[in-house]
Amino acid sequence: MDGVLQLLHDVMSSPWVYMLIFTLAMLDGFFPVVPAETAVITAGVFAAGGQPDLVPLVGFAAAGAFVGDHISYALGRLVGRKPARRLNWVRSAIAERGGLILVVARFIPGGRTAVTVSMGALRYPRSRFTPFDAVAALAWALYSALIGYFGGAAFEGDPIRGLLLGLGIALSVTIVVEAVRLVRRRAARRRTLARQWSSSSNNATERAGSK
Repeated sequence: MDGVLQLLHDVMSSPWVYMLIFTLAMLDGFFPVVPAETAVITAGVFAAGGQPDLVPLVGFAAAGAFVGDHISYALGRLVGRKPARRLNWVRSAIAERGGLILVVARFIPGGRTAVTVSMGALRYPRSRFTPFDAVAALAWALYSALIGYFGGAAFEGDPIRGLLLGLGIALSVTIVVEAVRLVRRRAARRRTLARQWSSSSNNATERAGSK
């Protein structure tokens, strides 16, 4: 554990840590198995101790996420058609929330890549995609870095506990978001079934009356 902690200290105190964060955040935009959020939270924990600096950390993380999302968007435009079910979901989400779906998807595991690729495939205007994505990338970078920072501040001198706290908070937020999505999806399904049942009942009544 001491060796791992020393390695983390060496990485976080290196001037190259910002480029590392940028690269991981960029790759995560179109290759979601990259642990970009964990890396930003970890860097935030060490930022509470002075290295790296918090402001450039947020800036490089946001810039990397912004670039990665645009690569994902470009891949969607290049590939074109995607599975109809996914495109229909994104199309309905855009109709309901507009470009804000980008901000929401940033906090859904795997959701950001699905949304950015699908928006590219749907030919969502780049002039509208870019400003919303800038907000999404900055919000994600601030959220991840500050979770780590406050975790590190809470356990000053013990970055491992600070990291565990930060990751625990992030996991809790993810669980809450997924729970809310599940509840809303089930409620929407119940409403759809209720409308279908009501429509069927009305049709049956009309047929009975016509006889």
